[in-house]
Amino acid sequence: MEIRKIGVMANMQKEQARDYALALCVWLQQRGCEIFLEEGSAQGMGAGVDKARPLCATTIDLLIVLGGDGTILRAARFMLGSFLPIVGINMGGLGYLTEVNLNEAYNALEVILQGKFTTDQRMMLDATVVGCAEEGTHTVLNDVVLNRASLSRIVELETYVDDHYLTTYKADGLIVATPTGSTAYSLSAGGPIIYPRQKVIVINPICPHTLTNRAIILPADVCVKVVLRTKDQGAILTLDGQHSIMLKTGDTVMIKQSHHVTNLVSPPHRDYWEILRNKLGWLGLTPTREKH
Repeated sequence: MEIRKIGVMANMQKEQARDYALALCVWLQQRGCEIFLEEGSAQGMGAGVDKARPLCATTIDLLIVLGGDGTILRAARFMLGSFLPIVGINMGGLGYLTEVNLNEAYNALEVILQGKFTTDQRMMLDATVVGCAEEGTHTVLNDVVLNRASLSRIVELETYVDDHYLTTYKADGLIVATPTGSTAYSLSAGGPIIYPRQKVIVINPICPHTLTNRAIILPADVCVKVVLRTKDQGAILTLDGQHSIMLKTGDTVMIKQSHHVTNLVSPPHRDYWEILRNKLGWLGLTPTREKH
């Protein structure tokens, strides 16, 4: 199946993002593609793209994201429920989710536009907040993080797995992450790297007061319940690092696997292991293959 209706979302705060986005749109139109621009991207590019239409998740075949991982997370929220493929072109630094580099973008897109690509279906989490002013359910691709609201205090987080009491973490915070999120904040907090196609949930305390509190990997079909027990101060719930909610003592967050997923296009010429090796700077000689 050929891809002809293309959505474009760019982080216009990145250096030269406007020039790259304009060049990409022209290149796509020269190949007979119809362009749909996200509102912020359209404003950033001005009138530089002829006949571009507003981006709508239901009218495109593919979304191209120019930016870093934060832009991919924003795109995942925008595309929620559509199941359409997203290809990320890295204009940031490390970028685990924006797997296509700028210098290979056009070669990769030539293949992708012909429909010759595969996608990684990435698990997401639903976080339901109970008790605070912003009650409701929020869907994330990376992680749900509960952080201390005061720099001088730790938080006490009473944690359950499927209504079975696990422990009360006394720590700077707690990360509940997907396999995709395992290479985000959780990795910085000493958590494990998990192959992104796995269906598991990671619970990872941030600087725990008890040194035996370590990251735990749980099956995806459990429900993690966290109750804020810290007295006389609140905590901050952060969703994918992009939306924050203030919590007070007694507020509850219930986290479980979402029925929504994010479909990320795999780079045509590189596998996950090469991407991981390059992102983490793992050095070593390329192994030689013996002839048989």
